[in-house]
Amino acid sequence: MPRLASSPDELLSQSEALKLSGLEFMQKILDGSNSGPPIGGTMGYRLHSVEAGRCVFRGTPEFNVTNPMGTVHGGWYGTLLDSAMACAVMTLVPRGSVYTTLEYKVNILRSIPLGMAVDCIGVADHVGRSTGVSHGEIRGVEDGKLYATGSTTCIVMKIG
Repeated sequence: MPRLASSPDELLSQSEALKLSGLEFMQKILDGSNSGPPIGGTMGYRLHSVEAGRCVFRGTPEFNVTNPMGTVHGGWYGTLLDSAMACAVMTLVPRGSVYTTLEYKVNILRSIPLGMAVDCIGVADHVGRSTGVSHGEIRGVEDGKLYATGSTTCIVMKIG
């Protein structure tokens, strides 16, 4: 079961992280060996599954992520999609390399009802020596409806 870091000391150092492939890094978060980032607790989502080229985060938006109209803020959709799409790229990054998001796009198709669980699926389309590209979607766990889509480009950098 994934656990979230409650202090910086609970996150891997860069040197420790560089010893793992991106897939190994994500698998260790999923199985609870390593802490996940605290933003998941803040925003109400966690890593749900991971495999090479694919990451799924499961989340449930609550009142704390609403805009002034009382609906789920667009930033919640964006944060969830950024996590899933970028982590899908990460699963294909080799040991000794890191990645980060360069840009992402979000298309919100419908409002997610508060309290409804959604899966955000990120799928890598290409990961090379210097760039990674992936796409994602947010779907209701129970209703299967598509709530948002996204795409991203990441930079991949060899460090060690």
